Amino acid sequence: MYSPISEIDVDGRRFYVKRDDLIDPFLAGNKYRKLYTLLQTPSNKFDTIISYGGTQSNAMLAIAAMCKDKSWKFVYYTKPLSETLKNEDCGNFYHAKNLGMHHVEIELECYRDFITSLRFNLDEKTFIIDQGGALEEARLGLEVLAQEIRAQNLHVKSLATPSGTGTTALYLALSLPEYRVYTTPCIGDVSYLREQMQALSKIPENLVILEPQKKYHFAKPYKEFLEIQQKLLASGVEFDLIYAPGMWRAILDQTDEEILYIHSGGVSGNESMIHRYKQKGLFKNPAI
Repeated sequence: MYSPISEIDVDGRRFYVKRDDLIDPFLAGNKYRKLYTLLQTPSNKFDTIISYGGTQSNAMLAIAAMCKDKSWKFVYYTKPLSETLKNEDCGNFYHAKNLGMHHVEIELECYRDFITSLRFNLDEKTFIIDQGGALEEARLGLEVLAQEIRAQNLHVKSLATPSGTGTTALYLALSLPEYRVYTTPCIGDVSYLREQMQALSKIPENLVILEPQKKYHFAKPYKEFLEIQQKLLASGVEFDLIYAPGMWRAILDQTDEEILYIHSGGVSGNESMIHRYKQKGLFKNPAI
């Protein structure tokens, strides 16, 4: 069963949205695609999944949902967290813990070396997923997405998807050479994004990286991001507040053709992000 496609109007332009956010409340969007191979893996092949990264991570939540379904133990490593963040009762971190995630904090000065050492002496029942779900096995899931896009037979020939590690955009472009694939870095800058992609494969010519207008810090509240998210919400589709706004700002400012936007999911994290916007005094709607 394919995820559906919605049609929306934004700033007088028509866009199409591949609704991968509707696949599952937690295991959705590009994380479902990245984890596709593991989802097809028999439950008895592994007993433990290890990953690491930030607590706003959509990948963290998706892995937690997968592990609960597979009855695998999920261990997730982060840098030290504030007591406020540890005690939040909403958002991705909260939901991942409720799904059974084992959270371990690593001291800041030891973090990089510790993450590097994770692969040493692994047993055959343990599998490591790099930060953001960046793994070569993700290619199969993106090839399945490419097959769906072709089968749904839209007339558009340009796609857009935001990038953390760039895994989704890279494998989508490799799988759909007849399409132009737009992306923009949501973590770090263009050079960092290219470096992450090149660790997986040569970057194809049909992959176009749009430069952000300014440097944004990952998962920080920005007034313009909230404005874009609210504009998109008014069009009829809810997008996440971390990745989507930067991508939409780039394609609205730097492109002019009809585009199929690949919804990355992640809307489960909006409740905690809205709380942060309220704390900053940027969110004025008392009903939400």
